[in-house]
Amino acid sequence: MRKTYLILLLSLMLWPCVQLFSQSFEPESPQPDSLDVEVYDEQEIKDLNSGKAVVEESTVMEMLEAVSNISYFKDVYLDIDSAVMNVYGYDKYEIPVFDDTIYMERIEALARETTIPLTFNTHVKSFIELYANRLRMQSSRMLGLSYVYFPMFEELLDKYNLPLELKYLAMVESALNPTAGSRAGAKGLWQFMLATGKDYGLRVTTLVDERYDPMKETVAACEYLQSLYARYGDWFLVLAAYNSGPGTVNKAILRAGGVKNYWAIWPYLPKETRGYVPAFIAVAYVMNFATEHNLYPINPGLLLHGTDTVMVHDYLAFDQINECVGVPMEDIVFFNPQYTKKIIPASSDYLCALRLPTKYALRFVQLEDSIYAYQTKAEVKREQIVEQVKEVSDSFTHTVKKGESLGSIAKKYNVSVSNIKKWNNLKRDTIQVGQKLTIYRSGAPMAQVGKSSKSSSSSKSSASTTKTHVVKKGETLSSIGRKYGCTPNDIKKWNSLKGNNIKVGQKLKIKK
Repeated sequence: MRKTYLILLLSLMLWPCVQLFSQSFEPESPQPDSLDVEVYDEQEIKDLNSGKAVVEESTVMEMLEAVSNISYFKDVYLDIDSAVMNVYGYDKYEIPVFDDTIYMERIEALARETTIPLTFNTHVKSFIELYANRLRMQSSRMLGLSYVYFPMFEELLDKYNLPLELKYLAMVESALNPTAGSRAGAKGLWQFMLATGKDYGLRVTTLVDERYDPMKETVAACEYLQSLYARYGDWFLVLAAYNSGPGTVNKAILRAGGVKNYWAIWPYLPKETRGYVPAFIAVAYVMNFATEHNLYPINPGLLLHGTDTVMVHDYLAFDQINECVGVPMEDIVFFNPQYTKKIIPASSDYLCALRLPTKYALRFVQLEDSIYAYQTKAEVKREQIVEQVKEVSDSFTHTVKKGESLGSIAKKYNVSVSNIKKWNNLKRDTIQVGQKLTIYRSGAPMAQVGKSSKSSSSSKSSASTTKTHVVKKGETLSSIGRKYGCTPNDIKKWNSLKGNNIKVGQKLKIKK
């Protein structure tokens, strides 16, 4: 086992780019003898050295394939004349192949223009083959998306005094898909996990997830990368920590004997992170030498210059925008993934950005005031159902809320206090929070109780007749009272009842 490990470590140390150096390091995890060192058999070592396993275990392929599902791309290259871009005269479907020395020379040329120590090895080559050969269409789409996002990335990276080449990190993370989400729960262009996003100021609630906001998430990414570099002072370790977390990188450094070098700790990193830096180098290479590989940017359609942003200052649902403005629901959802429940919780104190295709953005501005007041078809239908229910139901239950009185409740439902007291057998005007009161709707038989004058009441009583009601199973004084338009107290009075208990078959006098 020890021998196998030494073989692997020596093979990694042979790469020209590796210059091991030891630095003092304060461990944040158990001592080396208490750590489990990962051990490989001969076939695993062979696969690792070939780069095959690194590519297959990476999430890069998953993210690239998701870019294929974005519907806004046009079946044309970003520049009108592809022949002008094809400076090497390749056939349309030709896939150029180069020697390792060519790859190495080109990457060395890139490395001279950045502080990130770009290198070439078999792992990097495996990812170059993935981007330039196996998934060419997806890489062309990424090239197109780079015209959308790279100007913003570069502006913010420059503001935070970070290497501009870190813009390629977003390509590794999300393939520049603004709606990207991983199985682990990372979201957005820069794939922030929930806790890390909140640590760097990204608002995440039930309705809003700012990890999907390109501008805000890019700012958070810059601040996070800046913090990681202050900690490690090595860009490859920064990238590894960005992917797997500082704690994982610290443990890998400890297992490697305290050596703070990415290629030295490589065997101790999670499988996905082993491919992370090679993928970063490869995508930086392919994006800079795309023409040499007969790759050209595919036009991303609306994503590039076809949308505008408007500010929303009141609560708004996607349905309202869809029905009132006419913008397709799929467009609203794609361009505004930060509103996870299709609701924009805006207010005068919390303005929210809404991104729409340009023609719909202009219409939104023109109709803005009416949009907030607009009732969707679903809302209208729901209200119609409620009204229908009201029509077939004479009564409903009101639950007393804090601050309410019989007077305020009576005013709310356009009934009298005395009727509320009669309907609920109340002797006093005192009510309690949470108490349930039966309220009869205006026009229902019971709603008329107590509204007639004394003279009309006396004349009514003089002309009243008596009817006998036989109690049926399930009936109560209240249900019988509703049937005949009287109160439970009236029935008790007419039948000399002291309580509310009645029995099946019992005969009750009802005066009408």
